[in-house]
Amino acid sequence: MGETFEAAKVTDSVHWVGAIDWNVRNVHGYQTARGTTYNAYLITGEKTILIDTVKAPFAGEMFSRIRSVMGDPAAIDYIISNHSEMDHSGALRKTVEAVAPEKVFASKMGARALAEHFGEDLEVEAVEDGRTLELGGAGLTFRETRMLHWPDSMVTYYANDRVLFSQDGFGMHLASSERFDDELPDWLLEREEVKYFANILLPYSKVVKRVLKTIADMGIAIDVIAPDHGPIFRSKVDWIISRYVEWAEQKPTRRAVVAYDTMWESTHKMARAIAEGLAEGGTQVRVRRLGPSHRSDVATDMLESGALIVGSPTINNQMFPTVADMLTYIRGLKPRNLIGAAFGSYGWSGEAPEQVAEILRSMEVELVGEPLKVEYVPTAADLERCRKLGLEIAARLVEITA
Repeated sequence: MGETFEAAKVTDSVHWVGAIDWNVRNVHGYQTARGTTYNAYLITGEKTILIDTVKAPFAGEMFSRIRSVMGDPAAIDYIISNHSEMDHSGALRKTVEAVAPEKVFASKMGARALAEHFGEDLEVEAVEDGRTLELGGAGLTFRETRMLHWPDSMVTYYANDRVLFSQDGFGMHLASSERFDDELPDWLLEREEVKYFANILLPYSKVVKRVLKTIADMGIAIDVIAPDHGPIFRSKVDWIISRYVEWAEQKPTRRAVVAYDTMWESTHKMARAIAEGLAEGGTQVRVRRLGPSHRSDVATDMLESGALIVGSPTINNQMFPTVADMLTYIRGLKPRNLIGAAFGSYGWSGEAPEQVAEILRSMEVELVGEPLKVEYVPTAADLERCRKLGLEIAARLVEITA
């Protein structure tokens, strides 16, 4: 007999039947040091409804949890796919074959995406944005959330129990044996939620604001937010919504992140001196040497910062590879309302700081001063220039956050 897994009761008629991936360490290019979950939900009543599935290798775990609620998964009547990304739809075909549901529902774009994933023979009924269905006494309303964070994305509101099934919205990558927000420490929720928003949803901040308005305009009461990753919110619903409002605004703060790499410690010394100047000027600063720090850590710090300062030594007339990697990743996240600077050391050519500055300009980062370059080992005078740059950035942050 194989492994057995238990479902978790969310409400009297809703159970979590997802899977825990303790070992995944990279999702979409960012480091998931604490793993993740693939959340699926079962609504029971006159009809049985499955909300989303799981990543394909975890289908057996999902079926085991379903059996702990209802015995035979073949009794499932309907499947709703809120998001066609393969960590939520990967087990869909296998589930349809095992269950033979009356219908599979998805958004218009979701139905198209699922056909492209699995073939036209997978029958999916597209639901209109704003449509409400009564499925065996379960009142379900569907709202499209296109580009949050795929074109097919939608959320499903279960009116009977006031549950919002929010797909990737309000999620986080966190594997744990606890299923609910109030079972986990606040610092952990905060850290993993901000990291998720910064690395997944930041490019879609305008969409986040629009979706939040759409949900508010629905005039619905939400007692539970059930995302597709991480813990279920039942105690901190207002908190997580307010945090999304804040993050989507991307208002500058008196915080800065100094991200850099170094070959022979010269750029490292410059970074430390800049950080000293920032702190002296009243700015909270986070120093991230790439390598020990992952690019997704820089993105996470950047979300709640007002300044991004990037340093690189020059190698083969180019910026250092880890810096180029980080900047390519950060640029794709489309941050707004940042100031910043570029710096670095060199031996005989020194192109890297200007290359860094060029990318920052392309991101519409307001640069403070010209790129700061030091040949070979920084002198005391060079480090004083670095400290003064930090002070100048701190002063500018005071101006724009006043």
